[in-house]
Amino acid sequence: MNYDGKIEPGRATPGNYVGEPASSPGVIDADGNPLAVDDEQDRRSRRWIWIVAVVVGVLIVAIWFFVHSGNKEDAAGADTAQVPVVTVVVPGRSTVAGEISATGSLAARRSMPVGSVGEGGEVREIRVEAGDWVQQGQVLAVIDRSVQTQAAASQSAQVDVAAADARIAQSNLDRGLRLVDRGFISKADVDRLTATRDAAVARVNVARATLGQLRAQNARLNIVAPASGLVLERNVELGQVVSGGSGVLFRLAKGGEMELLAALSEDDLAALKVGVEAKVTPVGSGRTFIGQVWQLSPVIDTNTRQGTARVALKFDPALRPGGFASAVIESGAVVAPMLPESAIQNDAKGAFVYVVDNAGKVHRRPVTTGLVTAKGITLKSGLNGTEKVVLRAGGFLNDGDKVKTRAASATGN
Repeated sequence: MNYDGKIEPGRATPGNYVGEPASSPGVIDADGNPLAVDDEQDRRSRRWIWIVAVVVGVLIVAIWFFVHSGNKEDAAGADTAQVPVVTVVVPGRSTVAGEISATGSLAARRSMPVGSVGEGGEVREIRVEAGDWVQQGQVLAVIDRSVQTQAAASQSAQVDVAAADARIAQSNLDRGLRLVDRGFISKADVDRLTATRDAAVARVNVARATLGQLRAQNARLNIVAPASGLVLERNVELGQVVSGGSGVLFRLAKGGEMELLAALSEDDLAALKVGVEAKVTPVGSGRTFIGQVWQLSPVIDTNTRQGTARVALKFDPALRPGGFASAVIESGAVVAPMLPESAIQNDAKGAFVYVVDNAGKVHRRPVTTGLVTAKGITLKSGLNGTEKVVLRAGGFLNDGDKVKTRAASATGN
């Protein structure tokens, strides 16, 4: 504003301050008239308001869709997480070489206890030790026979005396027979001479029999081996006085043959036959010996409900009677489904497995187990081999549970 009262162009009117936009209502031109810019500014303001409103609406819709789609995905993920994934196996049918595992103790196949069979006496010499091989008739121990030897010598002299008497009686009879023809003696005398000769001969026979008895008794004083074999035990010492009641002085294994006394259940015993092969592994030896079942127990123990299979084994220093051993006995081939042990569950109702149907649900299936092998357990009944069987985690499932399946090999690997 100048001093003559006129308003200069571009200058603010009263109520207008310097620095306000030129489009404000208080801006005037050179003639003092207001500038015509209000309508255009209003249109631009309204256009920006609509643009901002549309953008905000689009953002609200986008956020709504994002929130609701995320909830659906979370719900679907939660449903998926609640369905467990299990490993299943289709067992099929396998030909399994029947094997029965058993344990037992080693023993001599033919254990022969040896004792004193004579009148006994003091042990003067022991000629064998445990672990030695002996032959039939070999002397194991020598018994003092000093008294018995003298008795035998005395009886031998009695034989000589009786023989001399018999010779005299025979000579008298011969002379009598020559005289009877001449009439010097009667027939009665000849009969007496004959009887005397016969009695003398009889005494000779008695003396000889007694001598033989004494010699036989002396021979039985020594402890001898009744058969060839391995000495397992020696239960006598020098200076010990032995007799028929002294018990077992030596114990032999006839021929050195050993055996395993394998304890088996009634079912396993019924599945075996004499002559089948068995692999025996003594504890601590690390070696396996091949034997044959040569006898099956004809009775079952009423307390343990088990019987014994006797497995014959050839001699080997590693086979020690009284030792413990395990055995795998062949029992024939079996064609049946086979599952790993992890797939078979047990409870008060017996053995069972979980089978997955086409709808993905598990169902309990009772089974009867058979042979137990290193690869798994055969099933006598309950499965035909085409089912999908839960391999693991069966203990965490219930009948009717929904599951997802993952295939595995028949061995569960």
